[in-house]
Amino acid sequence: MKRLPFFDNPVLRGQLPAWRARLVLILLFCGFVTLGGRALYLQGISTDFLQQQGERRYERTLTLSATRGKILDRNNVVLASSVPARAIWAIPEDANTATAPQMATLAKLLDTTVSDLTDRLKNEDKNFVYLKRQVPMDVADKIKQLAMPGIHQQPETRRYYPDGAVMAHVVGFTNVEDQGQEGVELAFNQALQGRAGSRRVIKDRLGRVIEDVQAVTTPVDGKDINLSIDTRLQYLVSKTLKDAIDLHHARGAAAVIVDARTGEILSLASLPTYDPNDRGTFQVASMRNQAITDTFEPGSIMKPFTAALALELGRITPSTQFETGNGQFRYQGSTISDVSRNGTLTVAGVLLKSSNIGMTLISETLQAREMWDKFTELGLGQAPQLGFPGAAPGRVRPWDRWRLIEKATMAYGYGLSVSLLQVARAYTVFARNGDMVSLTLVKRDSEPTSVKVYTPKIANMIRGYLEAAAGPDGAKLAQVQGYRVAGKSGTARKIVDGKYSRQRYRSSFVGFAPVSNPRLVIAVTIDEPQTGGYYGGAIAAPVFSALMGGSLRMLGVQPDAPFQSTVVAGLQEPMR
Repeated sequence: MKRLPFFDNPVLRGQLPAWRARLVLILLFCGFVTLGGRALYLQGISTDFLQQQGERRYERTLTLSATRGKILDRNNVVLASSVPARAIWAIPEDANTATAPQMATLAKLLDTTVSDLTDRLKNEDKNFVYLKRQVPMDVADKIKQLAMPGIHQQPETRRYYPDGAVMAHVVGFTNVEDQGQEGVELAFNQALQGRAGSRRVIKDRLGRVIEDVQAVTTPVDGKDINLSIDTRLQYLVSKTLKDAIDLHHARGAAAVIVDARTGEILSLASLPTYDPNDRGTFQVASMRNQAITDTFEPGSIMKPFTAALALELGRITPSTQFETGNGQFRYQGSTISDVSRNGTLTVAGVLLKSSNIGMTLISETLQAREMWDKFTELGLGQAPQLGFPGAAPGRVRPWDRWRLIEKATMAYGYGLSVSLLQVARAYTVFARNGDMVSLTLVKRDSEPTSVKVYTPKIANMIRGYLEAAAGPDGAKLAQVQGYRVAGKSGTARKIVDGKYSRQRYRSSFVGFAPVSNPRLVIAVTIDEPQTGGYYGGAIAAPVFSALMGGSLRMLGVQPDAPFQSTVVAGLQEPMR
């Protein structure tokens, strides 16, 4: 077939009406004018606006994270440090082109399900979705090898806690933003986190940095913090408490070790616990630091403070006699009982036999205001000034509301509440000749502050009584081979549904050693022991003995007693 040249096309040879040709020309002219006006508007009048909008879409301020400071124990053992990690993020529109096997592998590496992953990638309008933060580097490398479309990574850090559950209640943990949430991580967050830097850049659609548009602000790394904690003692305490819980099928346990000379807390442990490296172990009950956050009625471990007050005020003397009768005493309409019949006792006997009746008679020599003032001087009813989160103040009601029966029960540890840490601090008055030292969780490089609570004469007198109370005629299971120890056991009923329970108890023991030159104060409490009894002298005293003996030997403290002089046969470890 013969092809017609373009200009021979009959359609083109047709003649348009004149008005139609003019109309086409006018429309074309209007079109060009409109386009010119629009171009003039975009390029001239609204340039700044458009540039700002463009910058918003492509300029980014990148935060240059400061490296979080390390947490170390008193011997420079690392308790918490930051390690490299990756954040995995996605552009949904691109990621949805991945194959099913790729999605399944990615879900497995991120420890999630395919359906969860798919849900996160549903919204294709978004161009940035975090899939998981703080992914370990080995896992991030495997994800990178998948080469999945739309899946990207960015560097960050995560906290690593080498001692895991053993140090959990002290060190605490951080969130994915590297902010302290519990423990030392929270208490010293500002010092640990340092100051972040920044970098203003232009990014492309895939998040790649193309250009810096502003000078970089350099980050300042956080400071390292040396705690007063001794990791060796912390492990000893954790193991000993666990053994006690297993032996007595107890609900929980806690212990505090304080250096009586400096006020440094050498160990602070609480069970049950959790692993800060594994958020799957986070449960409310196990995350509570019982030594600090839990308060309880202390029971007989309060008796030395009331007795010391009465001696100091001269209301009683070491030879004052107290008739405790047959172990039952009617007072203010209530019956006060002793565990055994003790007859006539001196104040030393009252502490040795842990007589509630004797303490009631001692409390009669005191005014409520005097007892309240002394308890307040001892720091009861006030939160410890540690800067540690969750420290409980306990409760000591205003003295003008005390009834006589309440004054009596407070003398032997009922009707008020304390934390284990408060009790440990209060007992430093007997280890330091009447001075109560301030406590710290940070390693000290200067002399501690202290307040005078009792005179040295009274403190030494009570120290002698407490040594007897922890001797062969008292809580003998608290004794330590080679060391003279002093202390007091306590057994308190727990309040259940507003009433004192006869099935649930808290067993405690607080003491110090060596008596000749006290170095350590240790407070132990066992919550709800189920087997082997419930008295503090039977349940908590052996734990105190194990902790005190192990700690003193670990610290190289010289023994102050012959090895067989004060040890009950068969209760301690074999002779060395």
